[in-house]
Amino acid sequence: MGGDRAPDEIVSGACNAARALGCRVLLVGEQRRVEALLGRERERVNVIHAPERVAMDEPPTLAARRGAATSMGKTIDLVREGSADAAFSAGNSGAFLALATVRLRPLPGIARAAIATAWPVKNGTMLLIDAGANVDCKPEWLAQFGVMGSAYARTVLGVAKPRVGLLNVGEEERKGNALTEAAFPLLAAAPIEFIGNVEGRDLLLGSADVIVCDGFVGNVALKLAESASEFFFGLLREAVASSTRAKLGAALLRSALRGVRKRLDYREHGGAPLLGVRGICLIGHGRTDALAVESACRGAARAVQQDLVGSISRAINPPNASVV
Repeated sequence: MGGDRAPDEIVSGACNAARALGCRVLLVGEQRRVEALLGRERERVNVIHAPERVAMDEPPTLAARRGAATSMGKTIDLVREGSADAAFSAGNSGAFLALATVRLRPLPGIARAAIATAWPVKNGTMLLIDAGANVDCKPEWLAQFGVMGSAYARTVLGVAKPRVGLLNVGEEERKGNALTEAAFPLLAAAPIEFIGNVEGRDLLLGSADVIVCDGFVGNVALKLAESASEFFFGLLREAVASSTRAKLGAALLRSALRGVRKRLDYREHGGAPLLGVRGICLIGHGRTDALAVESACRGAARAVQQDLVGSISRAINPPNASVV
């Protein structure tokens, strides 16, 4: 029931995913309203009634207290009790984070869960972590983010040996603020391929497979990247409309430009995984449509098949090692 286009686009994307992936999808929300949108797609899609919903402006603490009374809380509880393998929501992200943390609990050795977002970069895909869950961080949390991000890049994105960088204002080890200076040696000692500090330009140039930062910086960077893509294509549309010659040139490049736009489209990734809790949870954009929902289901399926939660747990707590 969450998101600007819910429930119509959520239901449509869920039905598409059920058909394409051959999986079962549980839709949690107002049963009568949701079932009216299903049409004949009932073989792999089930509706679970939840009369209450979490408002987009509802404080996370209030949503956490209401718990399973809401569609969001009930969705997370399905994962907790083993009735579902993954949870997805395009609703109030702060409430989803709070509910997942409280009801699923962090993995042993994890102090804070973190949001990871996959970005298209020059030579593939880059993972940014944290993208907004923790605006104030401790150095040891950044080290844990690096381990979790590396595990995700390896298991879900298929990067054999992920390079992990720390987002900073310079490449030198002693650059940055107190947080990044203290986090640097912890990341260097972590069981990851740490390549040191990286700068803002590396967010798109692909110098690292995983970039670690606090949630304040990460969320600003994420929103800047989203707006930059929209700005670029807006300028392109203006240029195309400026003359007949430009229109003819755009017609010749239409196929190539369509491929570029698809690569930059957030809907192709669908949802940002919340890493560090005892279950697979994905957070969708407020503007999530059917394509984004289907993409999120694909990402969730890969995470389940590759045992993402187990991979993170083993990376944080390797055999014969003490808990971080």
